[in-house]
Amino acid sequence: MIDFLYSIDRGLLLFINRTLANPVSDFLWPFITDWDKQWPVRIALLAIWIWLVIWGGNRGRTVALLIIPLIAFSDQVNNHFLKEMFHRLRPCHLSGGAPVVPELHLLVGCGSGMSFPSSHAVNNFAAASLFGWYYRRGWPWFFGWAAIVALSRPAVGVHYPSDILAGAMVGVVNAIVTIWLWTMAQRRFFPRWTPTMIPRSTA
Repeated sequence: MIDFLYSIDRGLLLFINRTLANPVSDFLWPFITDWDKQWPVRIALLAIWIWLVIWGGNRGRTVALLIIPLIAFSDQVNNHFLKEMFHRLRPCHLSGGAPVVPELHLLVGCGSGMSFPSSHAVNNFAAASLFGWYYRRGWPWFFGWAAIVALSRPAVGVHYPSDILAGAMVGVVNAIVTIWLWTMAQRRFFPRWTPTMIPRSTA
């Protein structure tokens, strides 16, 4: 059964990584996969965070307050606990001197970390869940972008599809727990701090 599931996982990886590959995607995927490492993007994200703190009201300040421990917690738990527990090699890693998946079309450096779950998927889906909860009209955009970033990982050849699926679930769960803990603490210790959420559009 495990071999059958792995064959599906590997087949999907090669379909995304090789069959769908073209010059345009080969150019775009490396930028998308590490979008938050670009300095213009980092400056823009910092500006958004400052805007939320100063002009975002209680809702904006809540998101700005929670995003830092949420991403820090998600990243640390995934990298130092889950990845070490499953200890799955990336498809681009070497095993016995040969690539785990020799047919890969590798577009970026493989990285030394383990494969399961994908930290990119964990962190981006955690952030999407947080923003989607407090800014509900924007949830399709938040989750859409998180899905694109997650898809970039098998596209560039460094993760299996199951890595990003598991990472997405871990990120969502981490966000749910963080929001729940904050809601309990806010009701008990900061009863006047009540963020007004924009409801989903009924159109």
